[in-house]
Amino acid sequence: MASLDSVLRDVAGTPGVTAAALLDGVTGLAYAEHGAEGATLAAQDAQATAHLAITHLDQAGASGELESIVVTTATQHHVTTVVDRRGGDPLLLFALVDRDRTNITWVLRDLAEHTGRLLV
Repeated sequence: MASLDSVLRDVAGTPGVTAAALLDGVTGLAYAEHGAEGATLAAQDAQATAHLAITHLDQAGASGELESIVVTTATQHHVTTVVDRRGGDPLLLFALVDRDRTNITWVLRDLAEHTGRLLV
């Protein structure tokens, strides 16, 4: 397993990604962050959105089915990917992405690759 700082540095090195964070999926606590200032609030909002989606999926009988959420604004994508943990609450890998400098498909592919390095 790679170190958190190393993985987040690599995530932030993806073209167009301006910040990355690894969050507790339940509490929103940031275990590690890298990149642009101000991304912490966006990451916490992403955790709240993911928690809401997970709760409603569970109620609908689709427990454990959420893989990622992309919220798009006029200038950015807020990408949240679920990192499954063996025996514990999920983690969330969050990336703040500049819309003008990247292709969201490439970011999703890269995040999936980096998520595999975080499996705990």
